[in-house]
Amino acid sequence: MDLEPARPLSLTLDTERLLLRAPREEDAARIAELANDIRVIRGTLHMPFPYAVEDAQSFITRSRENREAGASLNFSIEQRASKLLIGGIGLVLEPVHERAELGYWLGVAYWNQGYAAEAGRALLDFGFGVLGLYRIYASHYAGNPASGRVMQKLGMTYEGTLRSKIIRLGERKDSVCYSMLLPEWEAARTL
Repeated sequence: MDLEPARPLSLTLDTERLLLRAPREEDAARIAELANDIRVIRGTLHMPFPYAVEDAQSFITRSRENREAGASLNFSIEQRASKLLIGGIGLVLEPVHERAELGYWLGVAYWNQGYAAEAGRALLDFGFGVLGLYRIYASHYAGNPASGRVMQKLGMTYEGTLRSKIIRLGERKDSVCYSMLLPEWEAARTL
């Protein structure tokens, strides 16, 4: 898997209702507005709380640097109709193993509307169909079953639960793991 810097930097993915695009400097205030909610932060691994505009600016800079280095691809999730940023999604790339970790978050007002699954499908298609990955995996905390339902809707397979894997916001959390392999993605595309 070889990412040409010019291509991923300008990469956008379109779905029926969404546009996935690289985070931009002008996104910082909106990202902070959506992410500065403990209900959002509880489901993430690295996002701080409280979440300030400076945190969003730092994230945007790191996203650009990681994209240039081929380490990860982060996307802002934007509603096509309203042009509003509603969350984020990305792949942390592990090229030597032909795999990536999928992660996502949405502002609370956009939960339970199918946006995470729609954006996730686009990233699975891109990861397997364009990047040539063999395995894409994701996990969620045991206390966040809605995220698990997204992974199930994507056709990912439950692999197991890693007990007390993470300490997040002072609490021990179980990590519930899912994955999809290239042959499974290919089989699902023929249905």
